[in-house]
Amino acid sequence: MDAAVRELSYSQAIQEAMAIAMEADERVILMGEDIGVYGGAFQVTGDLIDRFGPDRVMDTPISELGGAGVAVGAAVTGLRPIFEFQFSDFAALAMEQIVNQAAKMRYMLGGAVSVPVVMRFPGGSGTGAAAQHSQSLEAWLGHVPGLKVIQPATPHDVKGMLLAAVADPDPVMIFEHKLLYKMKGPVPEGHYTVPIGKAEVRREGRDLTVVATSLMVHKALEAAETLAAEGMDVEVIDLRTIRPMDRETVIESVKKTSRLMCVYEGVKTLGVGAELSAMVAESEAFDYLDAPIVRLGGAETPIPYNPELEKAAVPQVPGIVAAARDLIRGAR
Repeated sequence: MDAAVRELSYSQAIQEAMAIAMEADERVILMGEDIGVYGGAFQVTGDLIDRFGPDRVMDTPISELGGAGVAVGAAVTGLRPIFEFQFSDFAALAMEQIVNQAAKMRYMLGGAVSVPVVMRFPGGSGTGAAAQHSQSLEAWLGHVPGLKVIQPATPHDVKGMLLAAVADPDPVMIFEHKLLYKMKGPVPEGHYTVPIGKAEVRREGRDLTVVATSLMVHKALEAAETLAAEGMDVEVIDLRTIRPMDRETVIESVKKTSRLMCVYEGVKTLGVGAELSAMVAESEAFDYLDAPIVRLGGAETPIPYNPELEKAAVPQVPGIVAAARDLIRGAR
């Protein structure tokens, strides 16, 4: 491994990206509930308050609507705030500021202002946090023109995409799966960016394209290894950006494999997979399909507290393997 590339956890990569951005630009500030002395609900901001002080690492009151509103106002007046929600579910309390203000202000003022705010959303199931703290709401915000919505799946990408988000003149929403925070991977030192709007082919294959998001990328890769032992060659694409989606990478892959399966944790109905399916069906790739498109998404239910039911409510590796096997063999 290159000497300049270390193993960092996903949360360490986020913290390092925020520190780099703050060191480079005094306009970058952090805001959120308990992000100061406590270090954040998931300890992501860590000791940044000691390094940059309470004027730049600011605890906000227990009001997501209020905190998000202050962050949007700070962005409009020249700062570059990074606002942390304790859980992505609490975005519901701040939708007025996110959807009606941050997303629309540039348009409504004829381009005279920009809103360079970054909002971080710890999301997803798997921690036993039950129905109000375990949702995957990225498709909600992906529906809104004016927002960019990203889901980095690796420590390398979360650092690079966060730095790209801080530099972006428009609002960027980052959904961070809670089960990724402890995952480690190679992360280069210093400043670098990963482009927003560009997917990554994590595994090349010829028999099936699996487009996955966030934690599901790792489950899809594990499933692909199982299928490889059975002689089936699966291509895995890490979508990385929900809005704007990378149309070209997905379509070119489907034209090669002639099959598509979408794997995502959010509820299946009206989810990310629906948009991917429509995008392919409306493109030249449709004529290359040898089988119907398959979506594996979350169940039509709130996330249960019971750990076995919680697992059953979202795609898992055995289910991905079974669905892919059927799709490749023509059972669907």
